[in-house]
Amino acid sequence: MAANPYAALCFYWKSTDRQIRLEGRVDLVDDVEADAYFATRPYESQIGAWASKQSQVLDQRSILEDRVAKYERRFVDSQVPRPEFWSGYRLVPDKFEFWDRRPHRLHHRTLYSREGDRWIETTLYP
Repeated sequence: MAANPYAALCFYWKSTDRQIRLEGRVDLVDDVEADAYFATRPYESQIGAWASKQSQVLDQRSILEDRVAKYERRFVDSQVPRPEFWSGYRLVPDKFEFWDRRPHRLHHRTLYSREGDRWIETTLYP
């Protein structure tokens, strides 16, 4: 995200045949906000954040379990601080698209695009 700080999110609800898609700039949250959010997470998730080398290859599950035990010992009877490498991102939307499924692929699509400090509503072809 450092090289290209733009992203899109898409949430689809099959039960209602609706979705929303957002596009915009992605910002790294500051340390104060990351600390505050980390503090709300369950103890086990905080330990997991320390123990996991997220998305790296894990040769044996026992390695992860050993790392969990190591950090449980390290933070026994104390508050678990946020790891330096752990943070979060925020999407600042420039576009919202609402999609409603309709018969025969004639779906209803409404796009809201930011222009300065106002939002422009546009209806799109399906």
